[in-house]
Amino acid sequence: MRVFDAHRVLGPVPGDLVASADTAGLLAELDHLGIDGAAVTPSSVLFGDPAHEQEGRSGPVPERLAVVPVVLPAVPGAGWPAEPEQVVAAAPVMVRTCPVRHRYALTGPIALRWWRELAAAGIPVALDANECGLERVAALAAQVPALRILVLSPGYRCLRELAELLQSRAGVHVETGTLAGAGAVEWLAGQAGAHRLVFGTGAPLWDDAGPRFQLDHLRLAAHDVELIAAGSFELLCAAGAT
Repeated sequence: MRVFDAHRVLGPVPGDLVASADTAGLLAELDHLGIDGAAVTPSSVLFGDPAHEQEGRSGPVPERLAVVPVVLPAVPGAGWPAEPEQVVAAAPVMVRTCPVRHRYALTGPIALRWWRELAAAGIPVALDANECGLERVAALAAQVPALRILVLSPGYRCLRELAELLQSRAGVHVETGTLAGAGAVEWLAGQAGAHRLVFGTGAPLWDDAGPRFQLDHLRLAAHDVELIAAGSFELLCAAGAT
């Protein structure tokens, strides 16, 4: 079974006591846990200024890793990049955005223009439920139904809200890493389908060994487990998918 971690942070985390891993260390950790690849967001752009931190970033990326850039839609000179067309041209597998941390309106007129263009290009957007709350996610999904959204790090205590969101908004998908309650992933798969659930860990901010263990012990059909392990993310990021 192929396993792909859809939510990883690469680099030092401010205030975190866990030693940060470089690319080689990350790959070693993936090998240790039996994870074939990962979508990674550089910590510098996640916790810093995306516009400033992007300057001078270059170099080869191992095939096993897909870099997820952080975008900040704002008035000219206050965000990154300048226009959504630059994101479309770069064709990332997915982008991440942080409306609370980077202080902008997720459903403001400028941001909505970005999300509509990314939706038309088939580029999904990842949002951290722990940061911005499911209400903002739901508002965005309602305003731009064609946009595919991956909800990161949802708490297992919000399963009812997640089920309602998944049932009412076809473009929404949910990461499983923090759904640690007994039977939580199985219940949500029964509500919305395993194809809407995406394996991810959020490491090193969240534990990675627990979610990986959980994946091997899900009480679901083998096909559903394979979807969660890697197939759902591939479907989410397939250009032009609905």
